Amino acid sequence: MQTTIATSVEAGSFCDLRRKDPVLTLLREGGAEWALPFALMERLVKSGTPYAEHARALRSESVNVSGAGFDWFDAELPGQIADEISLSDYEIVEHTDERRAALSQALERLASVHPQGFARVREFVRGLLWVGLKPGVRTSSLTSSSDPALPYVIVFSEKARHHIPPNTVSPEPSHLFLAENILHEGTHQSISFHVLQHQVFADGYSSKTSPKIEIAWRATQGVARNQFWEVDRAFHATCVYNQLLRFRRVELDRDDLTTNERACFQAAYDEGMQAVRYLMDRLEALGEHFAVHGRELLVDLRHQTDEL
Repeated sequence: MQTTIATSVEAGSFCDLRRKDPVLTLLREGGAEWALPFALMERLVKSGTPYAEHARALRSESVNVSGAGFDWFDAELPGQIADEISLSDYEIVEHTDERRAALSQALERLASVHPQGFARVREFVRGLLWVGLKPGVRTSSLTSSSDPALPYVIVFSEKARHHIPPNTVSPEPSHLFLAENILHEGTHQSISFHVLQHQVFADGYSSKTSPKIEIAWRATQGVARNQFWEVDRAFHATCVYNQLLRFRRVELDRDDLTTNERACFQAAYDEGMQAVRYLMDRLEALGEHFAVHGRELLVDLRHQTDEL
């Protein structure tokens, strides 16, 4: 069994969109490949809702970078899908030349400067949802997100061009920040795939009853669930930080950043280093909540963290 988070989808596994399966085959042969992730969603959620059929109403624009193709969704987001992945306050934004350029530049940056990160994104991301709050909705917009219930699809808003979570905010947009947020969500998807197919957590582990890890750097955000994280959430975050800190370090070592981009990446790097070390220590102290394979992953994570 692998002792690192998977970097590829196992052939024939549940998440393999090319495997022999009547539903997946019907969608492929019907020219609705963009709906394949939603067919997986039907089996994960088990609500009886035909998400793949609802997804057929979506249109998509193909974004092709370095031999990888992504479905950039258009049209109205079906309500049944939006409700399930907590996007009921959002709508798909218009595809403009500015957004098209920003998205292409972000993916091209990953491909040319961060080939390992791009390899992860191209393996675990198929669908892109660029969203914005619906008119009249008064709440803070998400920056980017992904849901384990919907494999291969990531969500982001205009904030992803300005915000390096959790606390770095830029007055100027940058495709480099969008690139990081795409890598962020692609990494989450790869972790979700791995957890789905391997026993990472101990028998009987539940996020509902998990011990909580205090997250001091989220104390000002006001939402209780952001200030105390379950073991599985902290595990996800530690894996993601290990990827993003490498991304930031590579960017900081380059000479083509603006003064603002450099300042933002430096602030995010410094904050992230403190966060990942803290989370690593807390996870090791809670090792009994991991299965044998999970503890092997923790050893690998410790090695990755010490290399930063």
